[in-house]
This record gives sequence, structure tokens and C-alpha cells, in this order.
Amino acid sequence: MEQQMRAVTKRIRIALAILGLGLTLSACGYNTIPTLQESAKARWSDVQNQYQRRADLIPNLVATVQGFAAQEKTVLTEVIQARAQATQIKIDAGDLTNPDKMRAFAQAQNQLTGALGRLLAVAENYPDLKSNANFLALQSQLEGTENRISVARRDYIDAVRLFNTSLRTFPTLLWARTVFAGTQPMAEFQATEGSERPPVVKF
Repeated sequence: MEQQMRAVTKRIRIALAILGLGLTLSACGYNTIPTLQESAKARWSDVQNQYQRRADLIPNLVATVQGFAAQEKTVLTEVIQARAQATQIKIDAGDLTNPDKMRAFAQAQNQLTGALGRLLAVAENYPDLKSNANFLALQSQLEGTENRISVARRDYIDAVRLFNTSLRTFPTLLWARTVFAGTQPMAEFQATEGSERPPVVKF
């Protein structure tokens, strides 16, 4: 009987030790680094999704403008080329720690934004185009997409800031230097000045 009591007591102590260890690990920041890393990756997926949405709108926009302003070949070509370049640069989760790739991605997207701005400025010269139902629908979708891009970029920047901070602050710093020693800070999305505000799309 006494031996059974000792065995039960020993099992209870082991269970309490395991529970205590689990609580200690969860309270000391062990899960913080992978949690914040996955959050930043998810936010990056949102950014890419919104840029892809914009890229998908461009062929219809170009075709509509071309129907009314075919003589604006230079601007139309610029938009098509900028879209092609922007969609060629792919950033996967493994590239988020590479500042050069992130910079190249941001530059390609900024070139596309500039080309789109020039295309929309040209549209101002064509009243028939500005009143076209298809063009108005595309304008509305483009405006909404630019707003979503702005929000997605902001959310990604915040997520990366939290993740990078966790690698340099206590107590997660201890885990970053031991268990997660190979984890690199993520590159921040370096958008051009003023890009935190979506472009004003006027028709």
C-alpha cells in the first residue's frame, strides 16, 4: 500500500513538473518568435495578394483606354512593361530576410504605380473615356485595390517590426540566441516616401 502511494505521489510530481515546465516555456516567450514570424509571413501574403489583384485589373484598364485613346501608345506600353516587370519579381517566405530582393520588389511596384498614374492622367483628356461604364467600374476597383494595398503594407510593416523587436528584447532574446539561433530579422518593406497614402485616382 505504501509502495502504491509512493508511485502515485511520484506520478503526480512528474505531471506537475511537466505542467510547470510547459507553463514556464509559454510564459517566457518561447512561442513568441515563431508566432510573430508566421504572422509576418501571413501579412506578406496579404501584400502580394493585393498587388496581384492590381496587376489583374491592368489588362482590362489598358484595353479600355486603348479603345478610346489608341494614340497614347507610349503610356500604354509603359504600363504593360511595368506590369510585366512587377509580376516577374516573386518574393516567397524565405526571401523576407533578404533586403535586396525586398527593395527590388518595392521598386518594381513603385514603377508600376508611376506608370498607372501617367495612364490615368492621360484619361483626363478623353471625356468619352471618363464617362464609359467599364472604365468607371475599373476606376472604382483600382481605387479600392490601392486602399487595400496601403492597409496590407502597413499591417506587414507592423508585423515585421514586432518580429524583429522580439529577436532583440528580453526574454525572447534568449530563445533567439539559442533555440532559434538561425532566425534572421525580416527585411522591412521600403516603400517610397508618401506611398503609405494610396494615390488619388481622379476621373
